[in-house]
Amino acid sequence: MAKSNINRVRLITQALFAALTNGYAKGAATGEIFEGKSKYFCTPGMNCYSCPAALFSCPIGSLQATLNAREYRVSLYVAGILFLFGTLLGRFVCGFLCPFGLVQDVLFKFPFVKKIRSLPAEKALRFLRFVFLGVFVILLPMFVVDITGLGEPWFCKFICPVGTLEGGVPLVLLNSAMRGAAGFLFKWKLCILLITLFSSLVIYRPFCRYVCPLGALYGLCNKISFYRFTIDSETCIQCTVCQKACKLDIPVWQRPNSVDCIRCGECRAACPTKSIKLC
Repeated sequence: MAKSNINRVRLITQALFAALTNGYAKGAATGEIFEGKSKYFCTPGMNCYSCPAALFSCPIGSLQATLNAREYRVSLYVAGILFLFGTLLGRFVCGFLCPFGLVQDVLFKFPFVKKIRSLPAEKALRFLRFVFLGVFVILLPMFVVDITGLGEPWFCKFICPVGTLEGGVPLVLLNSAMRGAAGFLFKWKLCILLITLFSSLVIYRPFCRYVCPLGALYGLCNKISFYRFTIDSETCIQCTVCQKACKLDIPVWQRPNSVDCIRCGECRAACPTKSIKLC
């Protein structure tokens, strides 16, 4: 499939999935959060529970909610959902099914003075998402608790720009009570969101690269997932065209199942010898 075609298919898939998982029209119009039974199920990608239009829960939010509960420390259901999506698709979820990935993709298409392929200390910065996963999603909610034994959803409450864009901003705009309650924390997270959105104009998917704990989890599954890449060593000429086509600057010919790969498919479309195969 040509590069232009794979991009078109991916954008359409992202848009349709975003509409499917955020189809509560009444909430989008009034700021009323949907609380139906579908909220018991997690969507594969980052999609805030508090988004007025959201019909499903966010897996990272659900994981934190179970880790900081008094009744139990681990929910086999949430862990099972993450394992299922990870082993079936890996970071294909990030490339095709995540609404916030779509936002970043669209912003990167806007012209800017200069696009940056990678930042200084890029390797160390990409490791940060594993820090966010381990510290803010798992350890802090489990072990930093109040006198009642409850912890905070640290990542969702203090960092996540997805929740601010999909939940915080719409609720403040549509709900007068929320406007009155918005204080320093909302302003702090709004700053994080604005930095993320502006960065998306300059560098491809900064949130996915450096912050997203869900992407970190799925990335660990890339090598074992059913949807993975292999390199045909007999036809690959190591021309590095795949790496040049990759907006995340991954040497696909060396590491076809890198933890950074979001499975966008542009490397496969660009390969002159068609050596990148789906497993």
